[in-house]
Amino acid sequence: MANRTDTRRRMLESAAALFRTQGYHATGMTQLVSESRAPKGSLYFHFPGGKEQLAAEAVQLSGERLAGVFREITAGAPDPATAIDLIVTALATSLSESDYRCGCPIATVALEAADSEPIRAACDQGYEGWLRDISAYFTERGLAEDRAASLATVVLSAIEGALLLARTRRDTAPLQAVAAHLHTTVEREFA
Repeated sequence: MANRTDTRRRMLESAAALFRTQGYHATGMTQLVSESRAPKGSLYFHFPGGKEQLAAEAVQLSGERLAGVFREITAGAPDPATAIDLIVTALATSLSESDYRCGCPIATVALEAADSEPIRAACDQGYEGWLRDISAYFTERGLAEDRAASLATVVLSAIEGALLLARTRRDTAPLQAVAAHLHTTVEREFA
């Protein structure tokens, strides 16, 4: 049973990495099986819904993984403005170290596959989870719930846009600019 679980996990991990770097449509089934070192027939055994099911679950895994990174960073930050700086810096570092191939694991798939309801729903759930986490972090530090939710939306939207622009330009300057503006905005909210 552990071998089946390992194969499924390897397929999810490989799919998450491939979808993040090359997108949904550019990732083929043969490549997914090859990259995960899985037996040929195992894809449909583990994911009867095929590539669509695999993508939805890979997006969920990626979203949860990045949420964990966010929580880890915010737990060690002295204040909310610094926490946002650290998150943006971590994302910029990941992007530049991947030669601008690894942007947001959800956006890469959402931009291509939003016409698939299971994938769209997985992307939406990932974003909602991040918004909840950011909003809860702000609320725990004294911001009213409605202000925290609104600020979380601004923060996430700005970072997502900056990631897309940075990836397109192959330059982290958009992320640095957004970090500076968000720092001021977040600091002002907590003043």
